[in-house]
Amino acid sequence: MVAPNTFEVHHQPEHSRFVANIDGKDCVVRYQIDGDTMHVLSTTVPPVLEGRGIAAVLTRAALAYADEQGLQVNPVCTYTVAYLRRHPR
Repeated sequence: MVAPNTFEVHHQPEHSRFVANIDGKDCVVRYQIDGDTMHVLSTTVPPVLEGRGIAAVLTRAALAYADEQGLQVNPVCTYTVAYLRRHPR
């Protein structure tokens, strides 16, 4: 079992995504940048890996990147909407 902070998140800007490969499975946050806005489109964690905080770690990485780049965030993804309700910026 992987603890939520014991894996690396990789930014793949050429694919507009943040990825963590855990137990051979990709966990992904996809986004699109339009002008000064980062649209967070989806968060995908395979069912076998759910409940470990992986989506939260990926989402934090995406939001940190948006902050570093001075981008507004448009949370299209329902997970990101819920995350931002629990963790206002």
